[in-house]
Amino acid sequence: MIVKQCLQSKINSFIICLLPLFFTVNVHSTPSSLNWSLEQRTPYNAKIQHASALNYHPLKNTIKPWKICALVPHLKDAYWIGIDYGLVQHAKALNIKLELFEAGSYYGKKKQLSQLSHCMSHDYDAILLGSVDPKLLSYYYDPITKPVIALVNRIDSPKIKTRVGVSWYQMGWHAGHFIKDQVENTRSETRNGEEPAKTTLALLTGPEKQGGSDWVEQGIMAALENSLVTVSSIRHADNNRNLYRDQLHHLLNDQTPDYILGSAVAIEAAIGEIQHKKVAERVKLVSSYLSPAVLRGLFRNKVAFSSDDLVVLQGKLAIDIMVRVLEGAGEFGDIGPAIQMLQKDVLNDNILSDSLAPAEFYPIYRVN
Repeated sequence: MIVKQCLQSKINSFIICLLPLFFTVNVHSTPSSLNWSLEQRTPYNAKIQHASALNYHPLKNTIKPWKICALVPHLKDAYWIGIDYGLVQHAKALNIKLELFEAGSYYGKKKQLSQLSHCMSHDYDAILLGSVDPKLLSYYYDPITKPVIALVNRIDSPKIKTRVGVSWYQMGWHAGHFIKDQVENTRSETRNGEEPAKTTLALLTGPEKQGGSDWVEQGIMAALENSLVTVSSIRHADNNRNLYRDQLHHLLNDQTPDYILGSAVAIEAAIGEIQHKKVAERVKLVSSYLSPAVLRGLFRNKVAFSSDDLVVLQGKLAIDIMVRVLEGAGEFGDIGPAIQMLQKDVLNDNILSDSLAPAEFYPIYRVN
């Protein structure tokens, strides 16, 4: 029996239901053989939402071999590779066709618009749109003649009524709240009335105002409100490890923050940089989402915390929801997995099969 624990955020009345992280799932099991623990969030596309737990029964077959087009910002990191893996696994399980196109980066708006036109005008039945920009459809002037579902990233358009993903505001909130709790616990243990120096936090959350980075930052700031933590630096870069190494080099030349909170790619780069600068004992690392390198860092006490939004399950769910839409279902609003909060003491040696693609998986662009 699985026991759910429900926690309520003091800041925004967002109800979060968590499943225990000690589980074993065969990565190679049939994706449609198990029910999925999800949550439905309302109001749709809002920053602050209410979440209700949902036991979802995935499809086992389809009416016809649908052909789905998936557009994503890039496949340069473990996050979108995990999405790709989930899409591919469930497309194979349902025996449908899938073609995936990447824009190259979050700054590839022109390319993604061209790809959207291609998918709209060719023989695809529907489109999964992992947008590079929340306002992407404001720049798309052709008619939208096929079902479109937002994949991972929000799309600010009245034409889109379904998004498969999680709340990026909550992803940031969980990471920020972890730091707030750590600092408050440390301060409460201070003896003899000594007042420790102020706690500083540097943010490297991703491309500025692209994807979910803006809401991640807002969630972090909300969690840190009235806390003992000062944000000493905010830096943005595309999700490229070399770009983040440059950012971290300049950051650590200017200061030594107590915490660095960033995207998984930023934290991967930070693991090496803080060792190179010989400040690893003074700087704690917190990731806003999970990657294989961040997971290794958790096991090795090099990363203190990571939010985890189960990207493989998101990819499977996106295929499943799209097929239901094609076969007559209505709108699904905001739907996706419940966010998990990972620290070393809640991890074991089992593969987080809904969280990360297997190590041997390489991106696949087409399923026939």
